[in-house]
Amino acid sequence: MYKIDHLGIAVKSLAVAKRFYENLGLSVSAEESVPEEKVNLVMATVGESRLELLEPTSEDSAIAKFLARRGGGLHHVALQVPDLAPVVARLKNDGVRLVSDEIKTGAGGHRYVFVHPSSAGGVLIELVEG
Repeated sequence: MYKIDHLGIAVKSLAVAKRFYENLGLSVSAEESVPEEKVNLVMATVGESRLELLEPTSEDSAIAKFLARRGGGLHHVALQVPDLAPVVARLKNDGVRLVSDEIKTGAGGHRYVFVHPSSAGGVLIELVEG
């Protein structure tokens, strides 16, 4: 069964964003770094889902480019899938464009892949194995 794993939110300052969500009363995780994506992040728990607050660590990261073009805000929607490899294979066979053909390992050791917005109605979709 699929479910929303998290919503990715690009922020200029992780400290400022974290403080806001803590003031709302949400539980916020310890900071993690994902060097491959050039981001630092925290997760704020909201019911059965989470908000992933993403701060770039490099000017050439996807999040830094997003912030430069659009400012802070919703970056992606992450859907949890039970077994990522067959889903990715099925999408590739159907001609769905992926940001990267490689399944990667990110925050919390979760395996993930991004579906390009051009194949998902203009929304960047992250598929997370869980």
